[in-house]
Amino acid sequence: MGTRGQCIAVVSGKGGTGKTSFVAGVGTALALSGYRVLCLDCDIGLRNLDLALGLTDRALMDFSDVAQGRCSLDSAVVEHPRVPGLCLLTAPVRIRSNPVTQEQMAALLDEVRVRFDYCLLDAPAGLGTGFTLATCAADRCVVVTCTDASSLRDAQHTVMELDRFGAGALHLVVNRVRKKLLRQLHATIDDAIDKAGAPLLGVVPEDDALPLSLNRGTPLLLADSRMAATAYYNISKRIQGYRVPLLRIR
Repeated sequence: MGTRGQCIAVVSGKGGTGKTSFVAGVGTALALSGYRVLCLDCDIGLRNLDLALGLTDRALMDFSDVAQGRCSLDSAVVEHPRVPGLCLLTAPVRIRSNPVTQEQMAALLDEVRVRFDYCLLDAPAGLGTGFTLATCAADRCVVVTCTDASSLRDAQHTVMELDRFGAGALHLVVNRVRKKLLRQLHATIDDAIDKAGAPLLGVVPEDDALPLSLNRGTPLLLADSRMAATAYYNISKRIQGYRVPLLRIR
């Protein structure tokens, strides 16, 4: 994929869509495929990506320390002890008086592209300053939505805010699809694509193994899971450019 990595912002119009678990799952899948992957938590004050990756309390420095020159990227990044190549750069625990600027974030991501094959930026929910910071210098963007009407409407608004991303750089993921909706799945997904106005990158089923792995501090792809983990792996292949059929949820 060349000498420079890709930075992919993962966003949602509302909370509760499973965006952070998606970042952790797809990031793990990419690392298990042999890539150097950085998962970057942009949710200042409400960071949870360390929990999803099973790296709680390992990170001492955050992305603002790197972006504003208080430490090096190497000293702030934490590598996963069980997944070689999977790394975390966490968010500040509180809002600082001198917030990171878009220019500082762009410079940070330029350095990240040299060091990593993929960077997945976990944006805070909504369309505020954290969303802008996560998307301002990204190469691609993934909007994560659920199947309920309010989530789809928020996804549509989010896609409209991201119109600067050209064809092939903006995608939709429908997450937390429940089995009871499977008979209506095609109609629901088609409706989601139509409403959101972005092509589909993947469908992720609701998976009871996900909260269990979160509580145990174990990445889902290392746990005994076939549902969401398979979906994350398939999406990671599509991100790499492979043609992979949509997951058949049984």
